[in-house]
Amino acid sequence: MTGPIGLHGGGEYLSGDEPFLDALIAAAGTSAAERDGEDGRDEGARIVILPTAAARGRPDRAAEMGIAALTRQAETEGRRIQVDVAPVVDTASANLEANAALLAAADLIHLPGGDPDLVPAILAGTLALAAIQLARARGAVVAGASAGGMALADWSWTPTGGVRGLGFVAGLALVPHYDDIRRTEWQEILDALAPGGIGYLGLDEQTGAISDGATGAGHRWRVSGTGAAYWFPRGAREPTIARHGETIDIPG
Repeated sequence: MTGPIGLHGGGEYLSGDEPFLDALIAAAGTSAAERDGEDGRDEGARIVILPTAAARGRPDRAAEMGIAALTRQAETEGRRIQVDVAPVVDTASANLEANAALLAAADLIHLPGGDPDLVPAILAGTLALAAIQLARARGAVVAGASAGGMALADWSWTPTGGVRGLGFVAGLALVPHYDDIRRTEWQEILDALAPGGIGYLGLDEQTGAISDGATGAGHRWRVSGTGAAYWFPRGAREPTIARHGETIDIPG
């Protein structure tokens, strides 16, 4: 079994993001229920926050905000969760066995935003990345917001150019904070940097999409949040648009 991928347009953990947080927690609960069916325990969903994209700033603050927001939302909806932090901020911490163990046992791994170049650079070839892959192969949800979500694709763009991502999502690049940039020349800029054949998924802030598992692309994505999702196949000028509760099909 392969777990779903969640992508989010930014503004994570803030007031107004409750619909997407609830969708993530519900998806984590599904993963936990399958795990509990195997070992007979009922511990609630295990959530691990991975604040790698915030390594140049305040990863501790990003983690604290995540713990507070996820715990508050779970309590509101009567869901059982436990939230931990894997403080991976450099290659050394990405190779710590304690961090890898936390990630491997998770039902939801969540990467908040920060700088888009950091996650691929820090995680590539590490124990932490192997643990994330292992968790997802078991059915865990892997989700990222803004820079954290951008890094989950095969390709990500940064202020200094394109970089190879972690490859959890094929066939697209994430364009977060889409409500702020939709009127700019963003597509021409990215087309000049991006490899051929990929499309762009624009997500408004406090809006995300969760895939139906298997591979990230070539599947149906369900949108949750206050804004919308905009799917641009490569070269398209007009997007397919989906809003809260709607689905969007993205071919691989």
